[in-house]
Amino acid sequence: MAIKSYKGFDKNLRCRGFQYKIGGIYEMDGKIKVCNRGFHACESPFDVFDYYTMIDSRFCEVEQDGNISKEDRGTKICSSKIKIKAELKLADMINLGIEWLKEITLPEKIKTSIKDNSSGNYAKIGSSGDEAQIGSSGYGAQIGSSGDDAKIGSSGNNAKIGSSGDGAQIGSSGNGAKIGSSGYDAKIGSSGDGAQIGSSGNNAQIGSSGNNAKIGSSGNDAQIGSSGNNAKIGSSGDGAKIGSFGDGAKISSSGYGAKIDSTGEDCVIMCAGINSVAKASKGSWVTLSEWSYSEEKQRYIPICVKTEFVDGEKIKADTYYSLKGGVFVECIND
Repeated sequence: MAIKSYKGFDKNLRCRGFQYKIGGIYEMDGKIKVCNRGFHACESPFDVFDYYTMIDSRFCEVEQDGNISKEDRGTKICSSKIKIKAELKLADMINLGIEWLKEITLPEKIKTSIKDNSSGNYAKIGSSGDEAQIGSSGYGAQIGSSGDDAKIGSSGNNAKIGSSGDGAQIGSSGNGAKIGSSGYDAKIGSSGDGAQIGSSGNNAQIGSSGNNAKIGSSGNDAQIGSSGNNAKIGSSGDGAKIGSFGDGAKISSSGYGAKIDSTGEDCVIMCAGINSVAKASKGSWVTLSEWSYSEEKQRYIPICVKTEFVDGEKIKADTYYSLKGGVFVECIND
């Protein structure tokens, strides 16, 4: 029986050097083994972001068939046959990831003894065990989990969700959600409007498709994606990759080596960290900083901060820039 899953690619629709095309069907003979040989994809859309970042990547729904090999834990699948179906936008991946989490945390789907589900309003749910599966569909739910590898799904408005364990997967589709995570490797998705999302752990993956989201991350190597309008995104960790595709976004990063991609209209981007790059659409504003190492102070110091308007001529739209010698310079390799 064919399995529906999700796959990431580079911007040319290649994966590990192999060229794919939309609608293509590919088969492989011989032994198939996950993480070794075969066509790979993930049942969970969020797990795809472990291999392809939210920005500068492409995503597709795929159908896997033939000989199948699966991870003992996780959702990665390896198959001898794969069909590349529809291409998906980042917002689609976020929404599908949330729906996947909500689906697996339905009471009838949970087979472990560590579970808690509520359909009532103002539920208070707490869990300290590892691999907890928690689902809530009522308004005003308060959900807390301190164990590792928790899966939390909430569809009610004004939910408050907190997780301190590593490897948490949190999905919320209600409006006004407040989500906080301090563990490493968290995957957080929100599709409701007015969400407030905060993460302090490293390697967090945060996706929001609702309008007026407020997203903050202080951990290193965060991936943050937002497709709603009027998002406010802030990151202080190193190596952040931030993609925003809604209009009127306000994006700031103070960590080292940040990469910001904004395609919405009338956005404002501010990069205060060393070796950061950014690109934006026509009509947006971009601020970049340039740093130099001071032998006297034995640390890096800022030597220039400059703001430019993306007019499409002097500063090109949809082109990465860095600040060098006090001038916006195109990043050829990005």
